[in-house]
Amino acid sequence: MDSNSISKGILKALGIILGIALLLSFLYKIQSVIVYIAIAAVISLIGRPIVLFLRRQLKFKNTFAVVTTMFIFIALFVGLIALFVPLLTEQSKNLSLLNIDELQSNIEHLYAQIMAYFEISTADVEQSLKNSGLLSKVDYSVIPDFLNAFVSGLGNFSIGLFSVLFISFFFLKDSKLFEEATMTFIPDTKTSRTKKSFSIIKDLLSRYFVGLVFQILILFIIYTIVLLIFGIHNAIVIAFLCALLNLIPYVGPLVSGFLMALLTMSSNLEASFSEVILPKTMYVMLGFVFAQMVDNFFSQPIIFSKSVKSHPLEIFLVIIIAGILFGIIGMIIAVPSYTAIRVILKEFLSDNKIVKELTKNL
Repeated sequence: MDSNSISKGILKALGIILGIALLLSFLYKIQSVIVYIAIAAVISLIGRPIVLFLRRQLKFKNTFAVVTTMFIFIALFVGLIALFVPLLTEQSKNLSLLNIDELQSNIEHLYAQIMAYFEISTADVEQSLKNSGLLSKVDYSVIPDFLNAFVSGLGNFSIGLFSVLFISFFFLKDSKLFEEATMTFIPDTKTSRTKKSFSIIKDLLSRYFVGLVFQILILFIIYTIVLLIFGIHNAIVIAFLCALLNLIPYVGPLVSGFLMALLTMSSNLEASFSEVILPKTMYVMLGFVFAQMVDNFFSQPIIFSKSVKSHPLEIFLVIIIAGILFGIIGMIIAVPSYTAIRVILKEFLSDNKIVKELTKNL
């Protein structure tokens, strides 16, 4: 091999590395657009059964079926926003946000009851706070920054919402739009297998996301019943919010449990801690644990086995590994990504022994 060939090889390698670096930089710059497309894809997969039902059973034309489905999603979204307004209003009243003196009095009263109930010395707590230096680290200059960030975030949310709705509409209307765009990069010899993989992936993921909706619905019903039994205000909204957080595997239930306990306590700030707040919170948390047991031992196994055709232990390991590698985002996308990978492997590497074992249920 002469020096000219070596030089060309080095330049070619450098060109490939530079191209990959530019591609990664480009993807990083448009990460918000990628997120919009991903959310729109999920919405289209959830809405796909609705569109098919409207077209096949009610004989709607494709465009009218898609428009109807989008209106259903928009109505659900607006309804959810409207549900949260009473919760915010009620919590504002409970916490006396417009009356600083009353808020301070309520917090001091609750603090005194907690200290007395657990027989903790107030002096010890105050000394621990002084030693930690937390109070000295409070920076009130962050308030204007927070307001600016809030306004900016509201603008970004509006843009994102419009983008997601727009992309979702065309994903539902032209269901093969993404597939056809991908086919331009696939060799002709692999086209038929790739199309078959796309069809299977869409069916499995549609069933998976619809299954998640039913999973949230089951948790929502149990949470609502528990909260209504113990007279928690805005039980429906709290139940929905806590059920929605369960979409985040393993971390979501912890956050939703803490949130439910916090909202239960804040709904009874004026009551006695030992006689009302603590017992009511404990009973609510027992109901929460019951709901989690139903979800872990009934809902999830059925959803995973019926929708993506994977063993629950297999899914558990995939989610844990994805969480270690990519954090919470990895845990959320672990199951859909793993499902797509299994379908592709089955289609293109069906003779491999490991692939056969992993995809035997597909």
